[in-house]
Parts: sequence; C-alpha cells; structure tokens
Amino acid sequence: MKRRYRRGFSAAEKTELWDVPDMDRLTSLGSTLGEHLKMRADTVGVAESSSGGLISAALLAVPGASAYFLGGGVIYTRTARQGLLGLPKDVITMRAATEEYALIVARAIRDRLEATWGFCETGASGPTGNRYGDAPGHSCFAMAGPLERSMTLETGLSDREENMWRFAEESLSFMERVLGEAG
Repeated sequence: MKRRYRRGFSAAEKTELWDVPDMDRLTSLGSTLGEHLKMRADTVGVAESSSGGLISAALLAVPGASAYFLGGGVIYTRTARQGLLGLPKDVITMRAATEEYALIVARAIRDRLEATWGFCETGASGPTGNRYGDAPGHSCFAMAGPLERSMTLETGLSDREENMWRFAEESLSFMERVLGEAG
C-alpha cells in the first residue's frame, strides 16, 4: 500500500496506513530487551545496515532508554564504516554481509561507545540482492560483549520493507537470547 501523508488521520486510518502492529511488536521486544539490560546494568551500542534504524528505534521507543542505549548508527556504506566506526581499510573493503564482518563491527561499536555489548546487523533488504551475491532477505547479526554470538537469517522474500521489519524483529529476539545465555 502506498503511504499518504496528511494531518488529521483517524486511529483506524493510522493503523491501516502505518502498520502500527509492526512497530508495536518491535517496541514490545525493545521494552523486554531494555528491561533485561537495565536489570543487568548493561549498556548497548548498535550498528545496523539493512534494517535502516528500526532496531535503534525499537530500543529508543521505551521510556528510560538512556539507562542502557548508548548510541547507534545506520552503517550503510563504506564511507560510514570509516567515518562513524573508524574501521581500518581491510575491514572497510571486506565483504559486509557475513557473520565475520558482523562480529568485527559489533566489537567496534561496543569499543567505540564503551558499552557492555555491541550489536551489528548487516544484509540485503531487497528488492534485489547485494553486490556480494546474497539474495534479498539475507542478513547477518552479531552480538559482542561478555560473550560473542552471530547468526544468519534468510527470509526468502524480496520485499524491501518487509525484510527490514523482519531483520529488526529477529535482531531484537537474537539480542534477548544472547543476554539470556550470558546469564
């Protein structure tokens, strides 16, 4: 559905036009994750790419997010890799949509922000694959902190926006699982 912008939408129109349940679902996951981080007195930094900022938005939509969210960025290009993360040239030019790359970036954002945890999401949202030959719907996640974990998600979808929502939702769930595993 094409989104239209005007003032004065009814609640029903907002639900229909803006897919409110998707953001509600992300905010719910972000709230659970935020509470877990606060209980542990842990902090997190986020470097995301093909989710376009949805992971950070979900974490920041929760009142009191400053207790655990130190910062984040959409690291979408090689220029951002260098400028925002200060990564060395061999990392800037490496194949991005891999678990290896995701772990490197998760460590970098953690160290740069002096956070307990660093998280990275990198992939191909669609409608076509990326320049590395990954199909749309391919994304890699990594969490670096007291323990390190990574995973790859393949949605099998070419719809860019749907993949972005799925990447964000699975990222938040993955982060919660890693925190649970950390104890």
